[in-house]
Amino acid sequence: MVDSDRTSYRSPEELRDIQGLVIDMDGVLWRGDTPMPGLHAFFELLRNRPIRFRLATNNPTRTPEQYVAKLARMGVQVAPEEILTSALVTARYVAGQMPGARVYVIGMDGLLQALLEHGLQLSDGNAADYVVVGLDTQLTYAKLAEATLLIRAGARFIGCNPDVTLPSERGLMPGNGATLAYLQAATGVAPLIIGKPERAIFDAALEAMQVPAEHAAVLGDRLETDILGGQRAGMRSILVLSGATNATQLANSPIQPDWVFGSIQELAAAWP
Repeated sequence: MVDSDRTSYRSPEELRDIQGLVIDMDGVLWRGDTPMPGLHAFFELLRNRPIRFRLATNNPTRTPEQYVAKLARMGVQVAPEEILTSALVTARYVAGQMPGARVYVIGMDGLLQALLEHGLQLSDGNAADYVVVGLDTQLTYAKLAEATLLIRAGARFIGCNPDVTLPSERGLMPGNGATLAYLQAATGVAPLIIGKPERAIFDAALEAMQVPAEHAAVLGDRLETDILGGQRAGMRSILVLSGATNATQLANSPIQPDWVFGSIQELAAAWP
């Protein structure tokens, strides 16, 4: 377990009280397509205890079925209903605000499928009620220009998540927050964020697990999204230093988790 001069973290023995985990994926379970050491042992812990969980990611690029397939390639079996993405929560929000709305999308399969499954119409750019932006690895100037024009024309600006970087095998790459910053600079309009650290995704996970917030914890690698969001939802929090946050950033941050571990391998070994 990682020590800090600033904060006294909880003892691993107190992990006994945790009945449910809301688990981030990028930077926690893997980097890019490389599984983190201890991945199998960590899921054995979850299944054998047992500990209820939801894999809740801010990354809206994949569908739940695609995440299931990715984990299967790493030797881990999960069900689609055990996965919750910011794309699903965003689609649920927009459909609740305006059923059948026209949506101009910057994003990939996970976001497009979620919006269609919630009865929303995909706009070709001529007109839209909403501009919804998720991570898009095929992002172009033309997409940014169309989104800018629509937002300036009055479309509501929605961001699936605010993560400015994305952990990969090569290091931290640009995330969706970087795209949102571009569009905000071009339009003067700040996006409404749906994913972490906002409560919607945490509340959905707690409801699905049927675990009260006081007996649940969030497990993530980002202080400003995973840890802050879990704390806002009344949950305890576990930070791993395998992704977007390093020990120096942790020491200098006003956001402090309940537990800190180097990785899920270290966490699984310490769980009582």
